[in-house]
Amino acid sequence: MSDWPDARNGNNGDRHGYGSGNAQPEGARVMRHVQRPDGVPRQPSYDDNVYDDLYRDQRAHPGQHGQQHAQGPGGPEGYDSGYNTGQVYGSPAGPRRGQAPGGPQGPGGPPVPPRPKPPVNWKKRITWGLVTFLALLIVVSVSTYFWADSKLKREVDLSKVIDRPAGGKGTNYLIVGSDSRAGMSDEEKKKLHTGSADGKRTDSMMILHVADDGGNTMISLPRDSNVTIPSFKGAESGKLYPGTGRQTKLNAAYAEDGPELLVRTVEANTGLRIDHYAEIGFGGFAKIVDSVGGVEMDIPKAFKDKWSGADFKAGKQKLSGQEALAFVRTRHAFGSDLERTKNQQKFLSALAHQVATPGTVMNPFKLYPTMGAGLDTLIVDKDMGLFDVASMFWAMKGVTGGDGKSMNMPISGSVGSNLVWDKAKVKQLVEQLNNDETVTVSGS
Repeated sequence: MSDWPDARNGNNGDRHGYGSGNAQPEGARVMRHVQRPDGVPRQPSYDDNVYDDLYRDQRAHPGQHGQQHAQGPGGPEGYDSGYNTGQVYGSPAGPRRGQAPGGPQGPGGPPVPPRPKPPVNWKKRITWGLVTFLALLIVVSVSTYFWADSKLKREVDLSKVIDRPAGGKGTNYLIVGSDSRAGMSDEEKKKLHTGSADGKRTDSMMILHVADDGGNTMISLPRDSNVTIPSFKGAESGKLYPGTGRQTKLNAAYAEDGPELLVRTVEANTGLRIDHYAEIGFGGFAKIVDSVGGVEMDIPKAFKDKWSGADFKAGKQKLSGQEALAFVRTRHAFGSDLERTKNQQKFLSALAHQVATPGTVMNPFKLYPTMGAGLDTLIVDKDMGLFDVASMFWAMKGVTGGDGKSMNMPISGSVGSNLVWDKAKVKQLVEQLNNDETVTVSGS
């Protein structure tokens, strides 16, 4: 039996301050909440004496317990009837010691020291900067690749070429500048002196040999070269045309049945296998020159040609796209087509160095227009990719810049107005190219 007094024995059911004889724990009591209209006074610090006096008073006057909870600030010992101000026992609810009423930075309070800034982690910043730059570079490179690849016109099918010679070391490109006027307005044709002839013909032809271990060679093929048209399969009809032994100018092969017959004719007359074909028209050539801001040339002798629109003085000068096209097309001002091929090689050297400068390659406002101008009219074979195009360009830049050999096809004479190739020298030249040997054969 519990020694604690039982509040149910004559205490009006009031259990405040009493234990219970029941073995079961008592439930939570609900204390009536009284809101003071005049504000809430600050509670005093916890004091054992005050609590003991209050406990004795409750036992002496149990019926007044509820009233004591309702007393205002004048209750016994300033007792508050349960309104919690957030006071933690043992600490008054006022300002902390040494702290001004307005807060740590209020009047009279001690200043709060500033929070120290963590040191800058430069290694982490540089690492993240490099990662971001590399990620951006990869995204731009991949996007540029697919953009450029989508512009390539893969229209030439070399699988239609029959009776091809065996391949040798290195890669051989047949590079053709055509007089195609595709995409040009009447105003542009008049400005560039291209005329309005239907179809297209070759205006310049070159073989670029890219060696596996260096020693690249560029060989210009005069358009007036005297060649034999071999048997061939029609690019469009698929019909087989037997060889008749007829001889004509090299550019006539292109005019007769397009790039496939031109490749077949070059291979049959040289014995050199052509691996890739690339062709660019008048409009694309002029736009490339204009996109890089013109090309500076040193012209040793003044010349004029009403057919191409050329009118040049001797000396250094910057050529626009229109002027550059006139420069590489001029042939009536010279005694033969050989002088024109030399001018073409000279101009390609200057153009390649202008395009490959950091001011063009590293400047997207120049690089993309230049690439777009070239790719818009560039026609290649079906197996040629962007890496092949890049390899061709860098090899051409190297050769015309002095890293390799640049020459004309060896000439032994002429038949009428046609230039005759030196067969012995041509054979020796092809053997050296197929074996990636240093070319010792001299051109015209």
